[in-house]
Order: sequence, then C-alpha cells, then structure tokens
Amino acid sequence: MTSDTNNDIEGHIAQAREFLARGQRYLTAGDLHQASEKGWGAAAHMAKAVALSQGWQYERHSHFHRVMNQAARLTDSNRLPFLHGRAEILHSNLYELGPDLDAERIGEDLTSIAELLALLEPLAIDS
Repeated sequence: MTSDTNNDIEGHIAQAREFLARGQRYLTAGDLHQASEKGWGAAAHMAKAVALSQGWQYERHSHFHRVMNQAARLTDSNRLPFLHGRAEILHSNLYELGPDLDAERIGEDLTSIAELLALLEPLAIDS
C-alpha cells in the first residue's frame, strides 16, 4: 500500500470521526437534518477507508452496500447488517420534513454509527 493510500485511509477515518462529533453537536442544537447527514457521512467515510484498505471499489452510493456486505464477512459481529441499516435511515432523513424527525431516534442512530465505526476501523487499519 502506498503512502498516498495510507494518507487517504487516515483522512477518511479522521473525517468519519469528525462527522460523528458534528452529528452529536447538531443533535444537541436541534438540527436533526444535519445531525442525520453527519451520521451518514461518518459511516460513508469509514466505509471508504475500509474499501481503500481492502482494495475494494467505492465510487458511488451503491458501493456502500457492497462494502458493508463484504465487511460483514470479515468481522465476528452479527450487528453489522443492523448498523448498516441505521446509517441508511440517517441518510434518508434528508427527505423527511422536520416535524417528522425524532431526536431521540436520531440520537440512538448516532450511537449506532459510533458502534459501526468501531467495528469497521480495524478493517481499515489492520490490512
């Protein structure tokens, strides 16, 4: 793996962590759309880090599903499919009206994203 690839992997991991932190701040501030999108972004960036590390393709949204499915085969956790779904739900919140969003649920989903990052990060840094 080249140093540029390692830098890209580290950059995606850092961006994932930053987006998760921002998501929590947006949730606290009551901006549920942004909290949701930052949660989704955290998951997507960690998936990109894993894809780069593993040599998998990730160029568009549909590749997120492929990476999650491939990653599930490499982990001992049966939680990955559930966590994958929570990330997708956060992303879909963009299309909901504000009153239809539930802050408590989004908070739980951001907690799920933190778990997802913890499960995926070793696949990005241990390759």
